[in-house]
Amino acid sequence: MAIKKKKSKHSPNGRSRNGSGAIHARVGTAALGRSVERSSTGSPSQDLRTYSIPDYRLERPDLTVRQAVEKDKDGTEHVHYDVQGDLNAPVPPIRDSKYLDKKQCIEIYRYMLLNRKMEIALENLYKQGKVVGGVYFGLGQEACSCASAYALDQDDWFAPMIRNQGSLLVRGFAASDTMMQYMAKADSPTRGRDGTSHFGDIEKRNMVSPISMLGDLIPVLSGVALGARLQGRNVAVMTYIGDGGQSTGVTYEGINFAAVQNLGLVLIVESNLWAYSTPSELQYRCKDLAERAIGYGIPGVIVDGTDACQVYDAAREAVERAHRGEGPTLIEGKMMRMKGHAIHDAAAYVPKPMFEFWKKRDPIARFENYLVKEKKWLTAKENAELISDVERVIEAEREIAVNSPMPTPESAEGGVFCEDGCHEIKPKYGMPKVKKGSARFKETEAAVHLK
Repeated sequence: MAIKKKKSKHSPNGRSRNGSGAIHARVGTAALGRSVERSSTGSPSQDLRTYSIPDYRLERPDLTVRQAVEKDKDGTEHVHYDVQGDLNAPVPPIRDSKYLDKKQCIEIYRYMLLNRKMEIALENLYKQGKVVGGVYFGLGQEACSCASAYALDQDDWFAPMIRNQGSLLVRGFAASDTMMQYMAKADSPTRGRDGTSHFGDIEKRNMVSPISMLGDLIPVLSGVALGARLQGRNVAVMTYIGDGGQSTGVTYEGINFAAVQNLGLVLIVESNLWAYSTPSELQYRCKDLAERAIGYGIPGVIVDGTDACQVYDAAREAVERAHRGEGPTLIEGKMMRMKGHAIHDAAAYVPKPMFEFWKKRDPIARFENYLVKEKKWLTAKENAELISDVERVIEAEREIAVNSPMPTPESAEGGVFCEDGCHEIKPKYGMPKVKKGSARFKETEAAVHLK
């Protein structure tokens, strides 16, 4: 992406880095700006640069987590975390969407409710001993998962992570699919061969299966975008990464490849404050993970991950950029993971005041208040009926999952190898377009230099 030179000026939405001002930019045009200062002699100085990362949040919590060590009577040291900052700050309002109408907002709200109720059902199934393995929750991240997936077109691709089960619902999977998958039932998407979220659908829903090695989905989705381009299509490919996974080497490699090749990658960085049990302050140095977009030479933007409207708007603009062939976008959604890493993790390391602060910013409660009290798009009665309908759907889906049989032992033999004639792999959009050239090998000077 070309970097345009602009005069430095202050902007409420910009974040200044190593300079005197911020350049206002927005996703869809020049979301990455550069200002070159001049020295006293009038010549350009390469030491002073000012970049901007648009930040659309209506609230920017200034909370700091610090590690503390205490000794008990026996002299044994115990490590814990303390949180400092304004923990009594008022909850901000939902920002009006530039694109969503009444019907679409209510649809996203319903998906968020389905996401929450499905995870509650999964937790109960786990406690009843009906889940094989663990369960990973996205409590507090429903707006990010559902609103981002809602911004995709039918031909676009996505690859969720373990906390993005709401995106599956948006893309047409049933809640029973996820429940049966965790229960390793015969009717699950993997026919009982997996007890977690490793399943996809590349035929109808354009979903790539989650990969447990964090960051590996990014180069895979970049490859999907490249394959579509070779077939004559510019598609958006969306995937997610947490603040911990954002530090992996393959994350850098995947984003860098997408940036260099100008591929339509939409990367949602779910900045949920904890990389397993490590707070963000001890996991990376930069203030905002969206700043890393500057190093890749791509647009970066910050949104409130608990505000469905902000998430949708940023995702939609990134998807539209991808469709225009303008390359990748990095979207950082700020929120908090309101459960431990998995169901076995009680998250006792998280300071309780921090939980209380973010509990007040529950994405579903905020969106409900927005629809019922602020916009008045739902009456209290209509909202109650909607919630009851979601609960009925989840109960019916739970019954389907519970009543599904366990796989037979002999079924384990199937699907291990792809035998001859098993299935045909065909281009999805058309034959790849390649340039014709000479296949003749030309000797270069490099061969001589090796002597």
